[in-house]
Amino acid sequence: MTWLYLTLASAFLLGLYDYFKKLALDDNAVPPVLFISAAAGAIAWQPFILWSAISPDTLPSPFFHVTDISARSHGLLLLKAGFVGASWICGYYGIKSLPLSIAGPIRATAPLWTISLAVLFFHESPTPKQWLGVTIILVSFFVFSFVGRREGIHFHRNKAVFFMIAATLLGAVSSLYDKFLLQNAQLRPAEVQAWFTTYTSLLLLPPVWFWWRSKNRHPFHWHWAIPTIGFTLLLADMLYFTAIAQPGALISLISPARRTAVIVSFLLGIFLFREKQIRAKGACIAGIITGVILLS
Repeated sequence: MTWLYLTLASAFLLGLYDYFKKLALDDNAVPPVLFISAAAGAIAWQPFILWSAISPDTLPSPFFHVTDISARSHGLLLLKAGFVGASWICGYYGIKSLPLSIAGPIRATAPLWTISLAVLFFHESPTPKQWLGVTIILVSFFVFSFVGRREGIHFHRNKAVFFMIAATLLGAVSSLYDKFLLQNAQLRPAEVQAWFTTYTSLLLLPPVWFWWRSKNRHPFHWHWAIPTIGFTLLLADMLYFTAIAQPGALISLISPARRTAVIVSFLLGIFLFREKQIRAKGACIAGIITGVILLS
């Protein structure tokens, strides 16, 4: 059951990842925070790309071996970087304006969007149990919108909510694309992680340039949490991929277990940011997690 512990550790880090984003974005400009945090993760991979090219046999673990890939594969990873970059831009703007105890649960509905896209584009047929999961998530999300109103957040006309939904939808597209990259294109996790983080950083340079050129730009200030965002996500993904590679690992349990990250972000929002509506939000989160478990 080592893979389960690795998955739970990954979920814990994902909860911290949301917390560090909220901390870094407090009264801060989004484009430079996003670029620096993404670049931190990309920079961490550059020594392993070089090491793999010079002396792959001396790498500390086969996981860090970034093999040579074709131009077509680089193009596929550049497309993934586009999905991820767009998702991160929407997510950062969303989490900047929303309470962490609301932004986190919205992201936790990702499996709902993933299965919806699978039905729409791949003509998959969900089981009755999965349809029940979809229903529970939708009902929980609907109730969650009423909880948000108590804090002055109207889901149907709040831009930050739409940013978070867009980020979640783009994340679902990226997840489906990951399946294609790792199975059909037969790329290794290290290749995907190393190159898409590198390309994502490059794609985020134009938004930083437009922010810098803007006369009415929001000021930027340094915070230690900014690079920590990238390092935390990097480690969370490494644990996740390692969990999947473990003998006997059950993806049907790994996927919902990783969604428990919402519990971590919820508790951090309550205790560190003093956010409100604990019981009502907790009930909605319980419904969302129940639905995710049924979807798996």
